[in-house]
Amino acid sequence: MRVALASDHGGVNIRKEIASLMDELGIEYQDFGCDCEGSVDYPDYALPVAEKVASGEFDRGILICGTGIGMSIAANKVKGIRCALVHDTFSAKATRAHNDTNMLTMGERVIGPGLARDIAKIWLTEEFEGGRHATRVGKISEYEQK
Repeated sequence: MRVALASDHGGVNIRKEIASLMDELGIEYQDFGCDCEGSVDYPDYALPVAEKVASGEFDRGILICGTGIGMSIAANKVKGIRCALVHDTFSAKATRAHNDTNMLTMGERVIGPGLARDIAKIWLTEEFEGGRHATRVGKISEYEQK
């Protein structure tokens, strides 16, 4: 699995935690920044990462901003992306098992680094269940083709 990772200025600390987690898990990833203290625009990071996931260059993507909301909205504008904003472990498991999400967003101002690591670990290791869930995800993909 290859993961694209990015944040805006509001998610730098948790992004570094998630990079460390992926190092520990032996998951290949590329960090697309940002490494700044000043304000930046979240679409400038979310959209390129989402495009890399949608194109197949990366299998999944993780984005972090202050709340996770802006990154999630931006990523979901890219055709082929199923991005979930997650702030609890139950949703992390469900969004992979039932929705086959290929992108995850979290908010650094909403959750701490320990919970962010737990969420990311679950999301990175949980498998898609398929079955009735595949039918539902398929309907989303069909709609995108219109």
